[in-house]
Amino acid sequence: MHKFDISILGSGWLGLPLIRFFHDTYGLQVAASTRQLHRFPELESAGALPFRLDVTAPAKHELTAFLNGPILIINITCKDVAAFAQLAKHIAESPVSTVLLISSSSVYRNLNRVVTEDEGAENPDNALFQIEQCFRAESGFKTTILRCSGLVDQRRHPGRFFQHGKAVPQADAPTNLIHLDDVIGMIDCIIQQQFWGDVFNACSDTHPTKKIFYSFASACLNLPPPNFDDQTIPAWKQVSNDKIKHQLGYRLIHPDLLKSGLNDD
Repeated sequence: MHKFDISILGSGWLGLPLIRFFHDTYGLQVAASTRQLHRFPELESAGALPFRLDVTAPAKHELTAFLNGPILIINITCKDVAAFAQLAKHIAESPVSTVLLISSSSVYRNLNRVVTEDEGAENPDNALFQIEQCFRAESGFKTTILRCSGLVDQRRHPGRFFQHGKAVPQADAPTNLIHLDDVIGMIDCIIQQQFWGDVFNACSDTHPTKKIFYSFASACLNLPPPNFDDQTIPAWKQVSNDKIKHQLGYRLIHPDLLKSGLNDD
């Protein structure tokens, strides 16, 4: 059975650049999953051995072969808590010793203030938070969780998010966003420093209001500004990134998305 340096569950907007990064930067043996057979040539071209996997109904022999290595990055949007709980049990019986679970800052409640990783600000009914708990409870491997804010780059440009007449809600609320370059940088930082068994937020330094940010993002693409809903009662959070900067010494590539990352690539 082929042994991998790293396995990446989910090969979409984040997973595909991750494959290229680990293959091109370190020459690693990468396994990557997709639910679609037609994507196999694309994943092979990026430098991965592809596997067809669906976390809600995985073929056991495929899953066993896919999990044949020390590091697993989980990067899929599925919110099926029971499926992830079952996956965690499979991982515990595999050669995987460390898991990096890509989660979301949406696990935090809207408290109209800054929120951090270690204060208990999560919504216990949030499916992603429940999935996090499944993995943190497993003793057969160590899990670090990276809670990403809204993911952006030139391909996933926020200037297109609210076109076609869709109004931006809570126009005066702060934005919580992170550039693809920094998500990859943070993942690499965690793995290189072997910082397992913890939780980190992934967010840029600045939090301009939605009105300021999405007007700027639209202008970057020479598009008119979107419509804004100024009437909604505020319900927001501002996600802190202090922990990953202080504990791991991570320096953001795009700390201020109004200055770089969207209009200069």
